[in-house]
Amino acid sequence: MSMSDPISDMLTRIRNAHAVKKPTVSMPAAKLKSAIATVLQDEGYITSFAVDGDTAATKTLTLTLKYFDDKPVIDSLARISKPSLRVYVGKNDIPSVMNGLGIVIISTPNGVMTGQSAKAQSVGGEVLCTIC
Repeated sequence: MSMSDPISDMLTRIRNAHAVKKPTVSMPAAKLKSAIATVLQDEGYITSFAVDGDTAATKTLTLTLKYFDDKPVIDSLARISKPSLRVYVGKNDIPSVMNGLGIVIISTPNGVMTGQSAKAQSVGGEVLCTIC
C-alpha cells in the first residue's frame, strides 16, 4: 500500500518517538526525507541519521533523536504544505517561526534548506514544515 504523505508520516514518527522517549526512530528512506534529516542535523535538532539497505524497497532511514535534561530538543513539528494544499512562498514572504526561535524547512530549486538560508540565497519555494 502506498503512502499519500511520507513527510507527514516522518514527522509523526518523530513526534511519537519523542512521546515515549525513544533514542532512535526508523522509517522508509527517501531522498526528500534524507534532505530534511540533513537540515535537522545541521540545525542541532537530531544527533545523527543513517540510511541502511541495499535496494530502494529495503532502504531505511534511522534518526538518532536529541534530548536535553530528559526533554526532547524538538518541541513541536507542524506540516505546512500538504498533498491536498501546497503552500509556496516567494523570497520576500518566507515565514518566521516563533520570532526566530524555530525554523521553517523549504524545498527550493537549490535544494532543501531552512528559511534563513533561503532568504540569504534569495530564493523561495514550497514550505514543507516548521520546527521549534
